[in-house]
Amino acid sequence: MPLGIRLDEKDKARSACIRCATCDGYPCLVNAKSDAHTICVEPALERPNVTLLTNAFVTRLLTSASGREVTAVEVERNGVRESYSAEVVAVSAGAINSAALLLRSANEKHPKGLANSSDVVGRHYMGHVNSVLLAVSRCPNPTTFQKTLGVNDYYFGSSDWEYPMGHISFVGKLDGVALSAGAPAIAPGFTLDLMARHSLDFWLTSEDLPDPENRVTIDKKGNIVLAYTPNNLEAHQRLRAKLEGLMKQQTRCPEHGHECHQGLFGRSLFIGERIPLAGVAHQNGTIRFGHDPATSALNVDCRAHDVDNLYVVDGSFFVSSAAVNPALTIMANALRVGEHLKRRLGVSTESVGQREVVGVRA
Repeated sequence: MPLGIRLDEKDKARSACIRCATCDGYPCLVNAKSDAHTICVEPALERPNVTLLTNAFVTRLLTSASGREVTAVEVERNGVRESYSAEVVAVSAGAINSAALLLRSANEKHPKGLANSSDVVGRHYMGHVNSVLLAVSRCPNPTTFQKTLGVNDYYFGSSDWEYPMGHISFVGKLDGVALSAGAPAIAPGFTLDLMARHSLDFWLTSEDLPDPENRVTIDKKGNIVLAYTPNNLEAHQRLRAKLEGLMKQQTRCPEHGHECHQGLFGRSLFIGERIPLAGVAHQNGTIRFGHDPATSALNVDCRAHDVDNLYVVDGSFFVSSAAVNPALTIMANALRVGEHLKRRLGVSTESVGQREVVGVRA
């Protein structure tokens, strides 16, 4: 698995990671995760020309009379309305909030929302078909640093199903507290703790397809509305069946040394739950890019077709979701667009930052 963890196996003294039991799904208290805050935000703030505004809500983007340039970014910060302007405005608030911002920024020149002459802004929302599956047995699983392996054998299909099914990986080791979030109220805590000690924990991801009716909109009160109907469910169900089949294969139990006829490490009890709509960590697709302004909101450099100085650089630009975490693709595209912006502003790596760029993020 490609993990953004500051872990040095050869030199433990240099390793920030201590292989704790609360890695996946928790903030890291020793700054061992290579997340945006540790790797991007903090180093950027060391530059004298970078300012981070907190408690700031961007209400809308204002344009010139022609509608071709963003002239101001309106912000409400600590109860006070403020306005900022720059040569270039980059929106990176996530596929839901970026789309909502453009929709809130509708004006006479952009009646459907900023950069939305194609009517695709907010549409084609994708967030993957995700599930967590526990394979439970009588044999304990003492692993703490579990999220290490992934299986792509069925990513493009199999001998009995010609269509893509998706990706299987371990998820961070679950405990009774994590299980309680999705467990029935009748399950006592000690039961969940026992179950967690005897489980292998998997994350399954299948691609969801870009449906224009799966979309972000703004209601009359200004609230964000996310409408979504799941699709590609059969592929996901088949992926789960493949994993369960693997778990049921006979093998030798590493603890007891006998053939386990209940399945891999004796695992024949499976407990799974599909991640609901509230699980938006893999959000993408709402401000898609492309060559045709009639069918896309952004060009191939992630600049809005309709607004010359507006860029959207997050998961919004996707036209399909693949079946893996989109983070690495988002990062790679951000670096690509960053190189484009340097050329546009006519600056070298050494002098970048001398021109004004306003970034909007969640």
